[in-house]
This record gives sequence, C-alpha cells and structure tokens, in this order.
Amino acid sequence: MRRDDQRQAVKNIPLEQLKPFKNHPFQVRDDEEFRCLVESIEIHGVIHPAVARQIGEDCYELISGHRRKAACELLGYSEMPVLVRSMTDDEAVVNMVDANLQRETILPSERAFAYKMKLVAMSHQGRKGFTSAQLGRKCVGKESRELIAEQVGQSRNQISRYIRLTELIPEILEMVDNRKMALNPAVSISYAVLSPAQYRGQLFFFHR
Repeated sequence: MRRDDQRQAVKNIPLEQLKPFKNHPFQVRDDEEFRCLVESIEIHGVIHPAVARQIGEDCYELISGHRRKAACELLGYSEMPVLVRSMTDDEAVVNMVDANLQRETILPSERAFAYKMKLVAMSHQGRKGFTSAQLGRKCVGKESRELIAEQVGQSRNQISRYIRLTELIPEILEMVDNRKMALNPAVSISYAVLSPAQYRGQLFFFHR
C-alpha cells in the first residue's frame, strides 16, 4: 500500500467498535512497558495508528494495537487512529503475530501460541497460494518452521520446542512463564502421557 493510500485509510474509530483479535495469544499486562505507553499517549497522543480489518458494519478486528487501545481506555479516550486494511484470515494471523513479536517482553506461552498460529496460517499457502507481505515471497522450497525461524532469529528446533508448550496444561505453562520451570523440561513433559495424579506430582516437584 502506498503512503498516500495509508494516510487515506487511517481514521479515528470508536474504541467500542474495535474488537480483539480472535484467540489473541499476547497479553495486555499492567507492567512498566505498558505504563510508559500510557504516559506517552497521554502526552503525545497515539503516534502510530493501530491496524485493523473490517469484519462487519461498524466492527473492526484489531491486528495490532491491543495495548494502545487499553491505554486509550485507561485514559478515558473514546476513539483512536486506526489503519484499516483488507486481508484474509491467514494474512491477518501472520500480520498480527509479526507485529506483536516486536514487543520487548514476550512470555514463552505467548511465543508458543503465536508461532503455532502463524505456522497453521503459513501451511495454508500450498492450498491457497498464500503470500505473506512480511516474507516477501511464497513459502516455497522451505518448511514453514524454517521460515519462521529465519524471521525471529531462532533455530527451527527452537520454534518446534516453543510450539510443544501449547500441549501443556495451564498450570505447567504458567510455571514456564514464571521461570519456575525451564523450557526443555517443559517440552519433555509435553510428550509424556500423564494421569492427573502424575501431573500433580510434576507440579509438586518443581514447586519444592
């Protein structure tokens, strides 16, 4: 999209018309990073418009800008600037993940579900000829995991490890997020077929 077209597409949209991305894997946390964002918006306004796609009459799905919307709500604003773009479901997933991976602090669980969502979206390219604007080329000749690995600067195996975390029960995944359990032990547990009692044993072991 040309810059002139982008300017024309940016408009102020009421906050109540902006819906969160379906199954959005990234949390809006009340941490120092968020408080700095609130302070910046209070002083300068929303410098970078959010990105959304229209999904109904007066209804938009946020692609990026969930924290900006939360900050605007906290400040009592009624609307915010949004760049409205047209995109397919798969393009929306890829754009959402890529935009949010720019955050300074990302939890392992957020990476896990984000990588998985992007992997599924990219896997559709063989059936639909899906091309990601971020990739700049079709996902041909390389596996989707390898392409994701190149983008985020991690190994293909590390991408697979993160995705395995999505198989964990919430209690263990929370331990990984809270740094009470390292990534590799959590990945090992994800492959195990455990009874509820065995899961409780694992939780007890790491909580000691």
